[in-house]
Amino acid sequence: MPDAKAPNTAALAEPQRAARVAGADPDVPRHVAIIMDGNGRWAAARGLPRVEGHRRGVEALRRTVRAAGEMGIQCLTIFSFSSENWQRPISEVRDLMGLLRRFIRNDLAELHGNNVRVRIIGERADLDPEISSLLEEAEQLTRRNDGLLLVVAFNYGARDEIARAARRVAEEVARGTLKPQDVTADTLGRYLDAPDIGDPDLIIRTSGEQRLSNFLLWQAAYSELVFSPVYWPDFDRAVLQQAIDEYRRRERRFGGLAAKTGS
Repeated sequence: MPDAKAPNTAALAEPQRAARVAGADPDVPRHVAIIMDGNGRWAAARGLPRVEGHRRGVEALRRTVRAAGEMGIQCLTIFSFSSENWQRPISEVRDLMGLLRRFIRNDLAELHGNNVRVRIIGERADLDPEISSLLEEAEQLTRRNDGLLLVVAFNYGARDEIARAARRVAEEVARGTLKPQDVTADTLGRYLDAPDIGDPDLIIRTSGEQRLSNFLLWQAAYSELVFSPVYWPDFDRAVLQQAIDEYRRRERRFGGLAAKTGS
């Protein structure tokens, strides 16, 4: 992630605009983001402990990553653990961290073998050193892969991301390396956690809830939103296809009068 000294300049405004146009291709969205919701309710409906819902949610994630790659999606962003999730019961947080550890240890080799590149967004300061090390390992091992880009939002909150970006801009202004009048939306966007990744074309939330819950608020400005009633553990390729079919029926204008296409 960019540090306080300088933004990640791999992608500026023009690549972002190009990514939006590419993502409007009628066949498949370039970048899909998913709020994986409903693990606890899935378990409760079956008289099972919440941790079983989370475990089945990991299985759904495996299915979805595989399906996304096969369907030609270039980038898949998943909301794995929010900065607010630390407020959950200690036992549940412990279970979630255990699942994260097992997922990385057991699945990383397969992801790497399938040419998946892993990126992490979110605040890493003050994380457990073992968790930080696992996240770093996932990124480093897969950094040269050029297949599906899997972006994992961990300890992530969109308002926090924007606040951290604003602090970096303020530091540049205080140092005199950036003039206040030169601060634009594009400027701030360059200081976000992953400015080189285009904005999501499609954001899916499972479980029937219809809100973003502090997920990619900046990047979602022109995303199409699809809310599925399916609990996350039951999510599969068919549900993903249904969301993409709905996306295809939308006309994307990005604030203009004519819909933009990839042509």
